[in-house]
Amino acid sequence: MTEYIDTVESKERLAADLRQLITDAEELIHITAHNSEGKAVALRERMIDNLKAARHKLADVEDAIKVKTREVARATDDYVHEHPWKAIGTATAVGLVVGLLIGRR
Repeated sequence: MTEYIDTVESKERLAADLRQLITDAEELIHITAHNSEGKAVALRERMIDNLKAARHKLADVEDAIKVKTREVARATDDYVHEHPWKAIGTATAVGLVVGLLIGRR
């Protein structure tokens, strides 16, 4: 379960990085819009097309992350309902460890 959560978090970080990259590339396109040389225009148009495709793919990845997160939450909820005493014991142990760690500071 922990590996799965780490995977979801890394995908979320990747999506955030991609979002920032797309934003930066769009800003670069906007800044260079005054350049009307043939190669620059062709490159700018190709970048715009690639950025549109990247935004669509990023939206798909974000949707997949949301679905997987809901699945994990649902599985956790089911586990807690099926094994309430194990869940209570685990939560108590985690709370105790966190409390001890905070108390040492």
